[in-house]
Amino acid sequence: MSNRPIYLDCHATTPVDERVLAAMLPYFTEHFGNSSSLNHLYGWEAEAAVKQARELLATTIHATPEEVIFTSGATEANNLAIKGVAEAYCQKGRHIITVQTEHSAVLDPCRYLQSLGFELTLLPVQSDGLIDLTQLEQALRPDTILVSVMAANNEIGVLQPLAEIGTICRDRRVLFHTDAAQAIGKIPLDVEAMKIDLLSMTAHKVYGPKGIGALYARRRQPKVQLAPQLHGGGHERGMRSGTLYTPQIVGFAKAVEIALAEQPEETVRLTQLRQQLWQHLSQVDGIHLNGHPTQRLPNNLNISVEAIDGAALLLGLQPVMAVSSGSACSSTTIAPSHVLIALGHSEQLAYASLRFGIGRYNTADEIDKVGQYIVATIASLRWQIPSRRYQTV
Repeated sequence: MSNRPIYLDCHATTPVDERVLAAMLPYFTEHFGNSSSLNHLYGWEAEAAVKQARELLATTIHATPEEVIFTSGATEANNLAIKGVAEAYCQKGRHIITVQTEHSAVLDPCRYLQSLGFELTLLPVQSDGLIDLTQLEQALRPDTILVSVMAANNEIGVLQPLAEIGTICRDRRVLFHTDAAQAIGKIPLDVEAMKIDLLSMTAHKVYGPKGIGALYARRRQPKVQLAPQLHGGGHERGMRSGTLYTPQIVGFAKAVEIALAEQPEETVRLTQLRQQLWQHLSQVDGIHLNGHPTQRLPNNLNISVEAIDGAALLLGLQPVMAVSSGSACSSTTIAPSHVLIALGHSEQLAYASLRFGIGRYNTADEIDKVGQYIVATIASLRWQIPSRRYQTV
């Protein structure tokens, strides 16, 4: 393990915490029942585990258990929220608002609906990644049925002002959805105080298993109507058919429980590690910090580097560290990050970017090693390619 690269890509995914794995294991072998089989002990055990997990997740975001719908992850939750609202409210209106820097799991369903005749408004962001609330207010129309703004950006970590957005939407009687895949377990979330009507979450960004997520859908003041996107056995009160994956659900809840218990101390520790890494990198000429300097996830750092070949930089870092140049969900594409382009960066800067997701198991010594190696690698690459050697202007 000691020879493996230092893992700093926790926005892509996280390892399953051993405590989470221990909670899951009995539900693969001993308590393996189907939570819908209510005629015997095995089904009752599974049902009880699912109920307990649902209650914990609901409490985490200040919801009720009946408002939590289990899905295969945040992507499915986003699709259920966006397409489900569009189908249920199409007689009221066909206008949807989202943001240029959203994850593709929000942008792609919105564009799909656009192909079906819905109208889509993509709000720009300011240079720090935050939306302009006045622009949001101005974009709302009588036929607007949904506003979708992510809680924490998966690339630059920026935290949008959810409570202010929720108030604007509630005053105009427009549903408000937020993709909280990166935020759950890391920052406080309160669907009542923030006036959130739909919230998507996932387990694998918070040291839980892959393949499990959930959608919060408000059932009171107002009650959100959703058209199911999966039909079958009528599971999840008809909102999402499919046999519930009990071990994953148990792991999801355990991961969130641990994250909440450790959140105060971990927020301080991760913020310190982020600042430690930035102290190393800020020595380099032509370094740009992407996103708001403080209104961001505590474990996120995203930079762009002038006068450097982005692919060469990433390749040069691979022996020592595992980092990303953008969203892992679109890392096979060759297009520059749409998030960084939306911030106003050139394509060169967008290509020459690094996203650091510092995690639960990273240490200060690792951060020093990473910082020193990146500084040395950038210097080496600039020296090796004289035509691209950085000069201060």
